[in-house]
Amino acid sequence: MNFKVNLIFTAHTESLLNTIEEFNDSGTIFGNGQRNVIKLFDLDGKTINIKSFKIPHFINKIAYKYFRKSKARRSFEYANRLLNLGVGTPQPIAYFENYNVIGLDKSFYISEHLDCDLTYRELVEIPDYPDRDTILRQFTRFSFGLHEKGIEFLDHSPGNTLIKKNAVGDYDFFLVDLNRMEFHNEMSFEKRMKNLCRLTPLKEMVAIMSNEYAKLYKEASEEKIMETLWQFTADFQEQFYRKKRLKKKLKFWKK
Repeated sequence: MNFKVNLIFTAHTESLLNTIEEFNDSGTIFGNGQRNVIKLFDLDGKTINIKSFKIPHFINKIAYKYFRKSKARRSFEYANRLLNLGVGTPQPIAYFENYNVIGLDKSFYISEHLDCDLTYRELVEIPDYPDRDTILRQFTRFSFGLHEKGIEFLDHSPGNTLIKKNAVGDYDFFLVDLNRMEFHNEMSFEKRMKNLCRLTPLKEMVAIMSNEYAKLYKEASEEKIMETLWQFTADFQEQFYRKKRLKKKLKFWKK
């Protein structure tokens, strides 16, 4: 096993190793676990979140051993990098990688568990969500801040930003599911807009985000931002549903 523990948590290394060994038989399931399994555990009175990544297929087993960092390691390293850049994410604790003769087998990413008030998804699914306009505008400013820092969060989708109301009544944002990110010296207009296109299919939400983004970004007008973002959104939705229809057909033929 290969692993690394955050310096803050080195005193808990043995306990973390034991928890990983007992992962299958203990802990509380969190979420639906369709691809990866997430469980909650107690660590000295603190709730921690352990994500067990799906065992990679044969080629990726080899790739993750010799050519690429595992998803668990990337999640840990990107979390630390985000915190260093002043971007919210649950405190990273450790990553663990199990290898066999072929390559990578099981891998785990551990972080502190963060109880949130909502995610972006609630803003999409509940049109009259309390303070919706304010949250959406503050989320847009948060996303603009990511872009200004050169952070391209490739999984910038509705469930991957946790949102908490803070003591002064504003909202704080925390990125999760971190294994797919790129960091740039600067981001082009097109890259910024593509990074936002997976969030909502609702044109009125895109309009609000375009309006708020235009207040901060002086390289394009609000009309240009709206036109570009909506086009990328429509393209993404078309591609998403085309894939969904194809999967249904494949499942039918398998039957």
